[in-house]
Parts: sequence; C-alpha cells; structure tokens
Amino acid sequence: MTVQMPSQKLPLQGRRGRLPDLSDAEFGRWRELLEARAGIRLSPQRKPLFLSGLRARMREVGCEDYQTYYEQLSQRDSVPEWAILIDRLTVHETRFFRDPDALRLIETRLLPGFVADSRRSLQAWSLGCASGEEAYSLAMLLDHALPAGSAPRFGITATDISRPALAAARQGEYARRRLDGIPETYRRHYCETVSEQRFRIAPRLRRRICFSPLGIADLERFPLDGFDLVYCQNVLIYFDRSERHGILDRLADRLAPGGMLVLAPGDVLHWSHPQLERVRCEGTLAYQRRVDPEVRD
Repeated sequence: MTVQMPSQKLPLQGRRGRLPDLSDAEFGRWRELLEARAGIRLSPQRKPLFLSGLRARMREVGCEDYQTYYEQLSQRDSVPEWAILIDRLTVHETRFFRDPDALRLIETRLLPGFVADSRRSLQAWSLGCASGEEAYSLAMLLDHALPAGSAPRFGITATDISRPALAAARQGEYARRRLDGIPETYRRHYCETVSEQRFRIAPRLRRRICFSPLGIADLERFPLDGFDLVYCQNVLIYFDRSERHGILDRLADRLAPGGMLVLAPGDVLHWSHPQLERVRCEGTLAYQRRVDPEVRD
C-alpha cells in the first residue's frame, strides 16, 4: 500500500469565502500533531496539498478557523474526526496482486516449509492494508498453497490508519474492473459476482483476515507478535532514515524465528538487524529472521 497526498487539490465546499493560508509556524504545529496522532510525517513541500485537504474537511464540518479545528482534534474524544480527516488527506493507492515479485518470493521461499509440514499454521501481518486488496491477495496465495484439511492453515492480521478504508476492506466488495489484477485460477475460487459492476471476496476467505485500525506511531502498543510473515510495502514514505530504521527494528522484533519481513525495494537503505538476514531476490526487498537458537530472544 502506498499512502500519498492527493495529486490534485480538493475542491473547497460551502458558501463562505476561502480560508486563509497557514503560516510556517502554524503548519509546523499541524505537522507535529499529525505525526504524533497519526504517525504521518509531512515535508514542507507537501504543505499546499495538505492545506487543500484540511480546508475541504473544515468546510464540511462548517469550521472557518484553523485554531478551533486544531483544538478540536487535540481532544481525547476526537478519534472519529481524526479518522475522517486522515481519509481526506491520504490517497490509498492499492490493487490486487500489485507486487508479483514479492508474492512469488513468499510462494517460493517461505511457503514450502509450511506445505511440507501440515502441522504448521502461518500467521501473517499486512501493514497499511488500505481497502484490503493487498491482504486478500495474500490470503488467496496462502489458501491456494496451504489446503486447510481439517484445520485452518493460516490467519492474517491487516492494519491501517484509515477507518473508512478498513470498513471497505471488511466488506470485501469491489468494482468489477478490479478483477483484471487477479489471476484466473484465483478468480474462480475466491471471487463471487454481486452484479454486472461489482464482485466480492468469498466469505471463507474473508474469515481468515482480521482488519484492525493501527498507525505506524502506535506500533509499540500493538499486542501481537510471533508472525511468520510481515508484509509492509510503501508504508514508510513519510519518515526519515533514522525513523524508518526504528520502525523496522520494531517490526523485526515481531517476527517468529524463520519469519520473513517483506518491503518495497525503495523503502529503506543501509538497514540491518542482528537477528535478520537479507533475502536475495530480484525486484523485492526482504529479510528473514534467523532460526539459530543462539540468536533467538
């Protein structure tokens, strides 16, 4: 999943005049609040696009003063409004089977051990799952490779900061044109026709995924660990190098021995972890946690 500021300014709505510009100092306060509450880091170059999205949401709620809206968002009970604002400020660029190289790596380097041992179940975590296409792509791959038999063989935890996106993901219903990204074999097994324009993911596959709200800033409070797969692509774009390294250190700690961390090729440079080894695979950036008991926690 890639989180981007909208490429075009959002239209202002409402009957009143245009809101004024933000001073650099005011923008700095908004940047700090956005990073602290949502884990999103804005560069100064993104100010015009941020301001456009902010103004649009303020018009929708009938607020004409930046300070008033800032104070509202600073309150403890502002979670619902935060969810809507974040959804206005970000565009969730995603599609089914978006990164075939990464999925091929998982299929050829991670799954064989689970296929060979029917007693093992695989637990995966998809970060920045947006409206669910990435998580469902993983689910199709895993379900196809790991026949359930008498017991489920895998589960997926999928997290994102946008609650509206998560609501769409849980529903699992998409425009029919999205089928173009899904291999034919998977379409037949996991996609159901709703209408001429819509399809949905089969319920038995939806049940394998737990969608939950979580921002990068809240990783330390995330209660789960021991994942065999952590899939985190294009989620780190708002963070500088040292922050990315810290985030990846925390993700590495959530891996089970032998577990794999899959990133996008441009997500990070010059990062290493004492318990992880780089997985050499063209077109994909991935690491695998050592199984040697001498380096386990």
